[in-house]
Amino acid sequence: MTIRTSHLKKVAVLAALSVAACSDGSAEREAIQSLDSLNVIDENNLTSVMLNFADPDQAVLYFQNSLAKEPDRVDFQQGFALALMRAKRPAEAVLAFRALDEAGNMTADDRLKYAEALIQTGEWAPGKAQLDQIPPTLETYDRYRLEAMVADNSKQWARADAYYEQARNMTTRPASIFNNWGISKLARGDRTGAEEMFTRAISYDSKMFNAKNNLAISRASRRVYDLPIVPLTAVEQAELLHNIALQAIRNGDVEVGRGLLEEAVERHPRHFPEAADKLAALERNVLR
Repeated sequence: MTIRTSHLKKVAVLAALSVAACSDGSAEREAIQSLDSLNVIDENNLTSVMLNFADPDQAVLYFQNSLAKEPDRVDFQQGFALALMRAKRPAEAVLAFRALDEAGNMTADDRLKYAEALIQTGEWAPGKAQLDQIPPTLETYDRYRLEAMVADNSKQWARADAYYEQARNMTTRPASIFNNWGISKLARGDRTGAEEMFTRAISYDSKMFNAKNNLAISRASRRVYDLPIVPLTAVEQAELLHNIALQAIRNGDVEVGRGLLEEAVERHPRHFPEAADKLAALERNVLR
């Protein structure tokens, strides 16, 4: 027996005793209303828990089952679409949000997530169309982050910068937005600006390997092959050396790449098959 079921049964027993002690039906009506309220509270709490704390795939299954029983429940429709996004299933989320929209049940927050699902599946124009329908009063980090991405996709660099700046000012954890901003600057050919953004991202989150890797690759594309001066674990050092080596080889600096691969193998605290295999491939090509 679950805690929730046990609790409801205890309440039901107390309600029944109260009804038996009364001569009229008013107490019975009050008891039933109380139980109904308790069910609603429990459902709302469970919905919130499933969306925010449960395993993403379990949350999807929960809302699927709930919709099978009560297909007209708008909160279940919304929860299903949001759960799909949390489970990193944007293509399915697009269909769920589309159904929500066609039924006229879309909120501004839902539309923002719908726009994100469309963008994640590469549907940039429909994604922008959804963003354009959101009222300007919805000023959130996610809204400006998505607006910046759409501007990037259209190569509207000044517009993108403005949105990145707005997003940055709306969060106390801006590492992700600085990393995205850096990628945007790389796309424009502004490597110096990009590297500054990656460095700022790392300053806010010293564990963000994506920003460290982006910084190392940007530097390597300028033939700067040493490791960036940022916090790095032994594994991260080896992985960055491997990636820098690949960029060196692309640049035509094959011997430099070979030396970096050797260093990557040496620095990794365990066996590093990716680097070892590429090093062996280089050796075979030389012997030929």
